Amino acid sequence: MEAFFAHIPPYYRTAFLVGGLLLLWIAEGFIPRFYFRYNRYKHASTNLFFTVTTALINLAFAFIVVKAAQWTGQQRFGLLYWTGVPVWLHTLVALMMLDFIGAYLIHLVQHKVAWMWHFHKIHHIDTNIDVTTALRHHPVESVFRVMALVVAIVTMGIPIWMVMLYQTISALMSQFNHANIKLPPAIDQALSWVIVSPDMHKVHHSRYQPETDSNYANIFSIWDRICGTYVMVPDTTKLRYGLDEYQDTRYHDIGPLLKVPWEKTDVLVKKPI
Repeated sequence: MEAFFAHIPPYYRTAFLVGGLLLLWIAEGFIPRFYFRYNRYKHASTNLFFTVTTALINLAFAFIVVKAAQWTGQQRFGLLYWTGVPVWLHTLVALMMLDFIGAYLIHLVQHKVAWMWHFHKIHHIDTNIDVTTALRHHPVESVFRVMALVVAIVTMGIPIWMVMLYQTISALMSQFNHANIKLPPAIDQALSWVIVSPDMHKVHHSRYQPETDSNYANIFSIWDRICGTYVMVPDTTKLRYGLDEYQDTRYHDIGPLLKVPWEKTDVLVKKPI
């Protein structure tokens, strides 16, 4: 595994991500959680645009990520190197801490810090949550996430192959928990004790602020349970998605979405319904 992910070809990672996206896209047609009245192709094209911008940001910062991981390995710097844990435990804890710092924590901060929220809310404006919503992040938000990833790498001491493994799992899990698919309630609830299930994450996209400000995790649901941000909604089919102040149909288009963080508005924070 180490050799594979240390030198994983870009087309392999692309195949994983595109394959997961297509499989879940097809599954949404057969077992949808919600029956949205929307043009799936137009919706997907808007969200796929943000995939390209995220990919470009990640490519631009890839040098920093790689160098940070290489430096920690060469210097044996970071908590996991200092404790001298075996490789299997180093890998497990590394995945968990990358998920905690690089996904959960930075996500929580973006909901609590007003100026950062203005970039993150592009993700929440979507009123038709499906697998492509996982790709919908403002380019500036992508910078926040890369910086959080670097912090996790340096403080914990994580080699590049573990980072590549994490990023692959993280992207696939984000697709899975955003997907508009209906799992048997017992299975979804059982999954939510370990990983973020589709119904668990759908609560996070609710228009009701106490629900929006919950369930921040991406891979491991334990972070929401430990930090007191877990919220369960018995029937997620009653949820309403999006944000109150962004219901205008123009926010279905790329241009208005890119401009959202700089729009002048009297509504500076999210409001409960």
